[in-house]
Amino acid sequence: MTGRAREFLSGAGDIAPVLVAAIPIGLLWGTLAAGKGLSPIEALLTSALVFAGAAQFVSLEMWKEPVPILLLTFTALIVNVRHVLMSASLVRHLKAIPRRLYPLMAFLLVDESWALSERRALKQPVTLSYYLGLALPMFGAWCLSTLVGSIVGRSIGDPALYGIDFAFSALFIGILMGFWKGPRTAAVLAVSGAVAALTKLWLGGAAYIVAGGIAGALCAALLAEDKR
Repeated sequence: MTGRAREFLSGAGDIAPVLVAAIPIGLLWGTLAAGKGLSPIEALLTSALVFAGAAQFVSLEMWKEPVPILLLTFTALIVNVRHVLMSASLVRHLKAIPRRLYPLMAFLLVDESWALSERRALKQPVTLSYYLGLALPMFGAWCLSTLVGSIVGRSIGDPALYGIDFAFSALFIGILMGFWKGPRTAAVLAVSGAVAALTKLWLGGAAYIVAGGIAGALCAALLAEDKR
């Protein structure tokens, strides 16, 4: 087995537990999309071209006739602006990867592949094969599950009844614990979580995602400056 193959399989192995949570959520999104009148092909194309679960769910909540295209676009941008922060963090570890491949990697970037790549970077370099091992199975599982959900997903019912809706959160909490470095890590997580929660209570909508991310980044920067 070549080194690239081993790297790809390593990434696929790391993302495998996440897929267990992604597939039921994808089935749910496909079901909701069908309820809004999207055909299976339209649901599949939406997941393949957008590939952003949170933005897709928010868009469905706002979906009506006529479709508010500008509002949906702006909302998706707000929800996904955290990708700017994730990309800025991840690019530090990609110096060995040709820059011409960055757009593809950015398109495939999701919260879980970012977090696992950052955790990998703590111990060894993030290679292109490893990253694709994370991203491609996630992309394929999401697209396929939304397609299946739009066809047969109505029989699943509400995943909250089985606790599936919390699966992503539980997995991400577990991933974050891999970054634990003591009180400074706790401070960043606490500030980010508190600001996100307060923003959600006061403003609603998706602004809490951006606010929490920015607050956590600022807290980490201030703590780093104090350490120096």
